[in-house]
Amino acid sequence: MDTAKYKRVLLKLSGEALMGNQGFGINPDTLQYVGDEVHEVVSLNVQLAIVVGGGNIFRGIAAGAYGMDRTTADHMGMLATLMNSLALQNMLEKQGIATRVLTAISMHEVAEPYILRRAVRHLEKGRVVIFAAGTGNPYFTTDTAAVLRAQEIHAEIILKATKVDGLYDSDPVVNESAKLFKRISYMEVLERQLRVMDMTAISLAMDNQLPLVVFNLNQKGNIKKVVCGEEVGSLIDA
Repeated sequence: MDTAKYKRVLLKLSGEALMGNQGFGINPDTLQYVGDEVHEVVSLNVQLAIVVGGGNIFRGIAAGAYGMDRTTADHMGMLATLMNSLALQNMLEKQGIATRVLTAISMHEVAEPYILRRAVRHLEKGRVVIFAAGTGNPYFTTDTAAVLRAQEIHAEIILKATKVDGLYDSDPVVNESAKLFKRISYMEVLERQLRVMDMTAISLAMDNQLPLVVFNLNQKGNIKKVVCGEEVGSLIDA
């Protein structure tokens, strides 16, 4: 029987992670896969929170570059994260996992408002908590929201799920000789401007000594391996 190293963790999923091989939207097979991976972690009695992006539906930064007002574009992106959160909640509950969506933008008919004490209580009761709508503020990414929420709920580590095996010194898709970092400091990530997360998120994690693991979501069992303390992907810490 595997034993979890961490009691409370936060998983950061990009919106793109949910679209699979599609160019847009949510792929049901990919959603099922993520649900299965989450189920393995929950079965270890780990308290799990999730922050999911919205880039598979709408990306505020990209829309802002095309002339849309950035605040409006970011609010639309927040709504996209809520759509992904509801889809993920539905999949998890089909698997018998009690799940709550808490949103930073009030939408009482579809999700609970984000209240820290309520979020922690859900986690203590063994429910998966999905944080939607980022921080509720424009100009802040869901990466920053993930670090903020992780700090608020006193998560022990952030799991950053990606499409590659970890953090590289350059894009491994473009550069076949890109170097994989097994362990790297927050400061080096900032100095090298490695775009695993935005700089605000990395700085916030560094200020609060919150470790991050960057790993490949597409390798089955990786989330569970990280939670159990196996060396998977790249560790970012002090």
